[in-house]
Amino acid sequence: MIGLIIAIILFNFLAFKTNKRLTANQLVHSWIFTIAFHLIFDLIIEFKYKGYWYFDKKVDWIDLLPHTVLLAPVIMMFLNWYPFKSKMIKKALYIIFWVIAIVIYEGVALLPEPWGYFHYG
Repeated sequence: MIGLIIAIILFNFLAFKTNKRLTANQLVHSWIFTIAFHLIFDLIIEFKYKGYWYFDKKVDWIDLLPHTVLLAPVIMMFLNWYPFKSKMIKKALYIIFWVIAIVIYEGVALLPEPWGYFHYG
């Protein structure tokens, strides 16, 4: 739980402090899409396939935190810093960097309580 709270504060602070490119309209659209897609995907993976879950296997109110305010700022940072006008190699390296960073973060989220909150099935 501590890791989730730290991640939410850090990701939201970084996303809003460094946003130079995205308009308010784009932010709202990306947040709504991210939350909707994340909820639909996680419903299938969590409850049908038992692939992974947050905190417990049952539905809790605390599960709304990672679904609503954790991933949307990460998408915001990804889009804000994406090198749109660069060469393909720089774009590929940017995506590879983000994949590595997400895998490292997922490893941290797998730590035991109170730092971790993510579990594999």
